[in-house]
Amino acid sequence: WYNVLERVLRREVKEEVGLEIETPKYLCDLVFIRPDGYPVVTLSYWAKYKNGDVVLCKDLTDYAWVTLEESKNYDLIDGIWDEIRQVDELLKSKKS
Repeated sequence: WYNVLERVLRREVKEEVGLEIETPKYLCDLVFIRPDGYPVVTLSYWAKYKNGDVVLCKDLTDYAWVTLEESKNYDLIDGIWDEIRQVDELLKSKKS
């Protein structure tokens, strides 16, 4: 099975928020041990918006489109702001 992650990420974004995205791009990975002893591998990807309107699945209650600076005002999971900053820097470097 080729490009499984890409297909799964596109499908998940569509199911969770109703949006279509362009090709997901790898950002970083994180490995840690949970308090119960289980190891966890987290893969972070980012993608540009392709089309669609936000329609949240039943488990999600709210969303916001914000700038990097505005994102500092939200209660984010540890490390997420740094990942948002990395994507912001990537996008700015591609425009130059």
